[in-house]
Amino acid sequence: MKMLAAVLGCLACSAGATELVFTPVNPSFGGSPLNGSWLLGSAQAQNDYKDPSLPSYGSRSSSQSSLDRFNERLQMTILDRLASSVSSNIIDTSGNFHPGEIDTGAFHIVVQDIGNGMVRVTTTDKSTGATSVFEVSNRL
Repeated sequence: MKMLAAVLGCLACSAGATELVFTPVNPSFGGSPLNGSWLLGSAQAQNDYKDPSLPSYGSRSSSQSSLDRFNERLQMTILDRLASSVSSNIIDTSGNFHPGEIDTGAFHIVVQDIGNGMVRVTTTDKSTGATSVFEVSNRL
């Protein structure tokens, strides 16, 4: 009897329902742009693929001796000073480039005025012949 009363009580109660509303999460499909970083973080956390062509993180420094790391830093410091010296020869104190050529032991640098306030800087590695070319405004 109690069971019948419970069933009848449940059937007698009114039930309310509303329309189902879909709210997208992914910003690519209309969701909030604030979810983008969270979705990217979740995807990267789930990604266990490791590129076999890349060395593992930290393997380069762990395979080098202290002497090798010191020599590498020393070389970078010397190259930085060389670049500063070269740049002081082609850029005046007001930030303008001076067209001309500069030779270092390993590089040949040509600064050309190409008009419209632009200069072209061509750097050539003397040992390999490889060149790098970029164009910038004449005024830094």
